[in-house]
Amino acid sequence: MTPARIVSLLPSATEIVAALGFQSRLVGRSHECDFPSGVERLPVCTAPKIDVSGSSEEIHRDIQRLLEQALSVYRVDAARLRGLSPTHVVTQVQCEVCAVSLDDVEDALADWSPLKPRLIALSSKDLEDVFGDIERVAEALDAPERGRTLVSQMRRRMDAVRKRAGGGRSSRPRVAAIEWLSPLMAAGNWIPEMVAAAGGENLFGKTGVHSPWLSWEQLRASNPDVMVLLPCGFSLDRVRDEAGRLAALPGWETLSAVEAGRVYLADGNQYFNRPGPRLVESLEALAQMLHPDLFAGTLEGIAWARLSAAGMRSAGPSRGEGFEGAHK
Repeated sequence: MTPARIVSLLPSATEIVAALGFQSRLVGRSHECDFPSGVERLPVCTAPKIDVSGSSEEIHRDIQRLLEQALSVYRVDAARLRGLSPTHVVTQVQCEVCAVSLDDVEDALADWSPLKPRLIALSSKDLEDVFGDIERVAEALDAPERGRTLVSQMRRRMDAVRKRAGGGRSSRPRVAAIEWLSPLMAAGNWIPEMVAAAGGENLFGKTGVHSPWLSWEQLRASNPDVMVLLPCGFSLDRVRDEAGRLAALPGWETLSAVEAGRVYLADGNQYFNRPGPRLVESLEALAQMLHPDLFAGTLEGIAWARLSAAGMRSAGPSRGEGFEGAHK
């Protein structure tokens, strides 16, 4: 059997491939793939058509301009992809904004027959989809048992968080999970069920449904007990840079979450918006935010941080990361 040569065009897929034990079989990646260590040395096969170093508002505007023209947000380097001679190419069908679309990849592979690689298209809308995608990748790589083992390990850790966070509590903090800051967007897909599993009551967005737009008036009227800011593609530092946009809105300081010091920043780039193995750590981080009396803050400063007036910086452009899951 010919050894697999895998090109992953999705950060979460790269993490899945590596977690299944096939990192050494990766021969190419997307411009966003940066974990685990070592994948950054692989040839890059994609690039964004927009400047991802701008503000939330600027990124949104540039993406909308492309979509209105029925243009893709990303480009695929078909020549480089072909030169890597992959046996498998992993991409996604969930969101044309998140990463390279299936159509983009199919166009790049259109004239490869009969040497066309196996195309694995992932589509995660909730946690069960994430588990299914992991098993689908494992099956495609002729290692189904590895997929079942990894999923079993993830379920076990998530169930432990769910059980401890439940703990017979009569009340659960009301949580607003925010996936984009300007314009505002609530988090959908797998995030609402993760909030519930971490012992919170999710206020906006529904499990398995694309992330909904949210007005400031709606957010203010809901007066959440906890706010979690997890913009897709943003590191903790970048979320902190952008948080000033929310703090400048009328009534910010009167929100219960603000008064209680329960506004948290989350790394959407590395954790929450990557539908792969590290959603386990993302759930553990949520539980640490929502129930600090039950969960030690082992991921504070890594996957999440507290927003304080002293720590808040004025909003401005900074280095862009990926946008897997953005505008889901």
